[in-house]
Amino acid sequence: MIEYLTFSLSVFTGFFAIMNPIANIPIFLSLVQGADKTTKNTINKKATIIAFLIVLIFVVLGKFIFELFGITIPAFKITGGILIFYVGFEMLQSKKSNIKHLKNTKIDENIAISPLAIPILAGPGTIVTAMNFVPDTNYLHIGIVIFIFSIMCYLTYLAFYFSKYFVEMIGHNIITVIGKLMGLILAIMGVGMIIQGIKLAFQLS
Repeated sequence: MIEYLTFSLSVFTGFFAIMNPIANIPIFLSLVQGADKTTKNTINKKATIIAFLIVLIFVVLGKFIFELFGITIPAFKITGGILIFYVGFEMLQSKKSNIKHLKNTKIDENIAISPLAIPILAGPGTIVTAMNFVPDTNYLHIGIVIFIFSIMCYLTYLAFYFSKYFVEMIGHNIITVIGKLMGLILAIMGVGMIIQGIKLAFQLS
């Protein structure tokens, strides 16, 4: 029992470090800026559900998917890094990304999948973290990983749902500053993933 509790704590800590719902609030607010409450909630639901399904698929079938399509971890990290850098750079520039289309009534279908669900919530870091917890483990370990990730997705949903109150507490100006800082952090994370991918690809220390 202690072994499983320790494993569960490790999984939760790993996922929280990668997904950190509170830290992602400014990113969510930046992406849904100008959208009404219903649209924001729709985006929130779709993004968290899609993120859960993506990680679920990779936890269960990850190695098979990578082998089937010839995908390598380095290539996955580099591609995810480029996408994250792109989102972060546009947040720094205070531009409305081409991937948002906030005036489009179908905005929820666009940004809920990308970039919110992937690569921000279920990006290379999250997927690789999930896959690292399940190689050569039993079904109970796999179940624990899936259950804890579902909790993280629910916590993320709650954080995004109450993001309005978060704004009211600290103010729009601070949210703008935090948004730019998160844009910088995202850009740095993206570059970091690219560097990691290159190091893995060329077996550099």
